[in-house]
Amino acid sequence: MNRKRRSSLQIAAGSGLYGALVAIGLLRPGQVFAQSLEQAFKTQGIVETMKALGAAGAAESKDIAINAPDIAENGAVVPVGIRSRIPNTQMMALLVEKNPNALAGAYDILEGLEADVNMRIKMGQTSDVFAIVKADGKFFMARKEIKVTLGGCGG
Repeated sequence: MNRKRRSSLQIAAGSGLYGALVAIGLLRPGQVFAQSLEQAFKTQGIVETMKALGAAGAAESKDIAINAPDIAENGAVVPVGIRSRIPNTQMMALLVEKNPNALAGAYDILEGLEADVNMRIKMGQTSDVFAIVKADGKFFMARKEIKVTLGGCGG
């Protein structure tokens, strides 16, 4: 198959999929969540990352649950889940205090969806993880320590 034709077909299929997702309301035109997080992914440390997310001064909340093992045998693959019971949750993020870049993942929660996210992260050493939740324009957080017996994030 001709490379130009293949590229054209890929672009057309991607454009068609984007258009379909916009039409059914799963994507909003002009939504650039990933670009707004670009700076947050480059920061080091919890304080700087929370500032970049706009979450400085987030209040602790019992309505945020972090589902993760207390002890991770291998820091290269640590399963972590975040669940928010705060009404109108708009965004959830996970930060790892002692990783080179604190932001492990951030997710935009579309209206009407359950605020429940699961991911696998890398951790270089025992550390606190922070779940950050944005709901109705306000930020909330929860914290949990995960002990790592075998480092997996450059450590």
